Amino acid sequence: MRLAIACALASASCAQLIAPNVGPVAGEECSNIDSDPEHDVSFAIDIQHVIAEYHCPDCHTPGGKTPLGLEVGGLDLSSYETLRAGGVNSGANIIVPGMACGSVFLQKLGAGPPFGSRMPLDGPPYVDEDDLAKIADWIIEGAHDN
Repeated sequence: MRLAIACALASASCAQLIAPNVGPVAGEECSNIDSDPEHDVSFAIDIQHVIAEYHCPDCHTPGGKTPLGLEVGGLDLSSYETLRAGGVNSGANIIVPGMACGSVFLQKLGAGPPFGSRMPLDGPPYVDEDDLAKIADWIIEGAHDN
């Protein structure tokens, strides 16, 4: 809600307030070690559920827009293939198999992304730790379409 008010007051610079790839690097601990090596994380079962639960496709699908009606950076989260392709702003580093800490997808869902706005925009304060661990483990395990 605060973002909506800020954008209403600064309409010309609103895009800068929510630009996904700007801002200072925020320090947050990250590990590229699988938190549960006994369990394989499935994209179809675990990751798609997380993406849907936090309403990511509301904005990140072809023609998707932010709650304020602004275009998103070309990132389509409607399928494995489009997630792995990345977006205009995120590029190929959206998912770096084996390197959760270097994957923009995980960084943007954390409490302090290294650049730009946390996602989901105007959503909960951050994705809960269990869901972040699932995403991290999936990436660490190779980010397979399983």
